[in-house]
Amino acid sequence: MSAGIIIDLRSATPPYEQIRSQISSLVAIGDLAPGSRLPTVRSLAADLGVAVGTVARAYKELEAAGVVESRRRGGTIVAGVAAGAGDASPAPVPEEVAAAVDRYIDAGRKAQLSDEVLLDLLRGRLRRK
Repeated sequence: MSAGIIIDLRSATPPYEQIRSQISSLVAIGDLAPGSRLPTVRSLAADLGVAVGTVARAYKELEAAGVVESRRRGGTIVAGVAAGAGDASPAPVPEEVAAAVDRYIDAGRKAQLSDEVLLDLLRGRLRRK
């Protein structure tokens, strides 16, 4: 799981926010399906080379947003499927939206824009709409 998460310590974005947003994105695009178990806080912190409290804060914010659920002795799992219940999983991202995001990233790469600039641009446009 940590292979999909990269922390940039030079970024102005705090590490816990980088972890939170990347896990949230992995859930949104379906790479982390409902019911998937996340690594333990200690395990992910060790893999990423960050403090345990950093990962704990990211998990806590993800839980507050309803993206994950923490269960005693059951670990942290992606929300959307209750044990034994047939809850519907979140709607998958339409292929046309995923393709538009890929085109946006490709255009940004051609323009030699950093990931941070691309994210800031997207956030700014979302606020306007």
